[in-house]
Amino acid sequence: MDISHKDRGLNYGDGFFTTVKITSGRLALWDYHLERLQKCAKVLGFPALDYMSLTSDCQEVARQRKCGFLKVLVTRGCGGRGYGVPEKPSPTIIISQGELPSHYVDWQSKGVSLGYSEIQLGHHPLFAGLKTLNRLEQVMIKQAAQGSVFDDVIVEDIAGNVIESSASNILIVKNGKMLTPKLDLCGISGVYLRHLCSQREITEQRVKRQDLEAADAIFICNSLMGLVPVKALDKQVFDVQTALQIKEEIETSK
Repeated sequence: MDISHKDRGLNYGDGFFTTVKITSGRLALWDYHLERLQKCAKVLGFPALDYMSLTSDCQEVARQRKCGFLKVLVTRGCGGRGYGVPEKPSPTIIISQGELPSHYVDWQSKGVSLGYSEIQLGHHPLFAGLKTLNRLEQVMIKQAAQGSVFDDVIVEDIAGNVIESSASNILIVKNGKMLTPKLDLCGISGVYLRHLCSQREITEQRVKRQDLEAADAIFICNSLMGLVPVKALDKQVFDVQTALQIKEEIETSK
């Protein structure tokens, strides 16, 4: 699909997206992804999209692909003067697809090592939780982390609150209770975490480094890799076998 150089997504990041896992020809957690798209469209003031047609198109991609992932990216299209939005926008919808990262299988069974990112997230309460096209903070975080010895990094905000990893949410288990960072100021509300919250009681709260250090188990999660145990955080080592047992309990609970 050819994209105009005038497209607002390209020029201003004026849009949003979601990435969906394809399993056995089906769209995993599609209802949550659809809800995410609808919420983003509403907050950003996009016109109503044809979600029935979009669902049908994505289901057809999933049937043909069998396994992997697809990405739905929506921009406001072209038009408007500068930042000003067009009176009658014509959104651009792009559906792309690909294979799942091969290292996710090892991560799920062996765990990941995490460090702390030196880059902090700014506070953007208007867009907190949303997966907009403005992802430069994450790009810089990934760039800084690529040369490290860690698999990924924990990212904090400018107030020192733990928010997420570079591309996934965080789940903390302590004394049988589960909690996750509150995302009312920044960060992305992940589809897989929302799915877990519908299955189990998970408390959203402000999280600091000491909360991670005191945890019985820590997990990172997103819609493609599922629930991944943390085997080490900076210099601290966690019991992966304990984490895998907790992971099994979480994933099999109703």
